[in-house]
Amino acid sequence: MDWKIELIFVPVTDVDRAKEFYERLGFHPDHDQVVSEDLRFVQMTPPGSACSIAFGEGLGVDLEPGRQNTIQVVVPDADEALAHLRAVGAEADGVDEQAWGRFVTFRDPDGNRWTLQQLPPRP
Repeated sequence: MDWKIELIFVPVTDVDRAKEFYERLGFHPDHDQVVSEDLRFVQMTPPGSACSIAFGEGLGVDLEPGRQNTIQVVVPDADEALAHLRAVGAEADGVDEQAWGRFVTFRDPDGNRWTLQQLPPRP
């Protein structure tokens, strides 16, 4: 039996600002549904990913905006990822070289931290 992670919630304070930010990064806006006056659901998918993120209003997410710091995404090239982030106006830390990969971190407008990892070459 396969287990596939398909959706991770990211807490935000301003849904429209978050949507615009992630669209600039190249995320595809899959859904933006206003279900009621108190409920809005936005789902976006990073390019090439099988897992999406979701945010909105009234979703019952217990995590405070800016506190999500556990998302790690594999990218083919850390330098290219860093250049892309900076080109679209995202503040990103430089490449951190480790024996287990090359890492780039950035934060969304609410301070939620993302880590991008270029895997090390494998024999």
